[in-house]
Amino acid sequence: MTKNDKATYESYDRDEFDEPPVGPVGVHRGSRSVASRVLPYVVVLVVAALVGALAWGVSTGELGKMIESWRPTQSQQADADKKADSDEEDDADTSDDADADKDADASSDGAQSDGESADAQDQTGQDAADGTQDADGQDAQQQTAEPNRATSVRVVNGSGIAGYAGQQAAVLQQAGYTSVEAANPASEALPAGNVVWYQNETDLATANDVAATLGIADVQQVSGLAVPVVVMLMN
Repeated sequence: MTKNDKATYESYDRDEFDEPPVGPVGVHRGSRSVASRVLPYVVVLVVAALVGALAWGVSTGELGKMIESWRPTQSQQADADKKADSDEEDDADTSDDADADKDADASSDGAQSDGESADAQDQTGQDAADGTQDADGQDAQQQTAEPNRATSVRVVNGSGIAGYAGQQAAVLQQAGYTSVEAANPASEALPAGNVVWYQNETDLATANDVAATLGIADVQQVSGLAVPVVVMLMN
């Protein structure tokens, strides 16, 4: 190649870069859907509307009013606090009242129990006093009852000692008894020791006096006697 020759494409030898591979040269894109094409415009419109509304609210003060309307007012908050405090106080008062009622019921039950116990003790003491009084009254009645020395008294000699019944009858006569007789036992059923029998309660004082006069400790009430008082001398 001379100095005056111009370098052209054909002036160079062909190499591997001059033979590109066989195939598609570019990529074909399919058609886009209507939604994908419209969506960017919709987003822009929504954002623009929000920005415009925000700017209008700030400029006119409506945004602040809306925010204030969403917040609870101070009076409403105070009312809510007062209501909560009142509810707590009511609960505390109710609990205190319940405790007071329980204490009052317990005190009432204790007082009632004490009263019933005291009544029972009083009743027991009264019953004991009545029993003692009745016993004392009976003893006093027996002690104050005067023997009837005109009552018929029979002295039965079951000892086998001759004249023993007459001797004891004479003792009674000396004590003031006016109707005394001595006799022998009329049956084989005899007591084991000396005893004074009487028939009726009205003869008890006389029987006790006869027994005391003759030194006999045993006094018994027996029915079917021929005379009001019978003295059985067995030893």
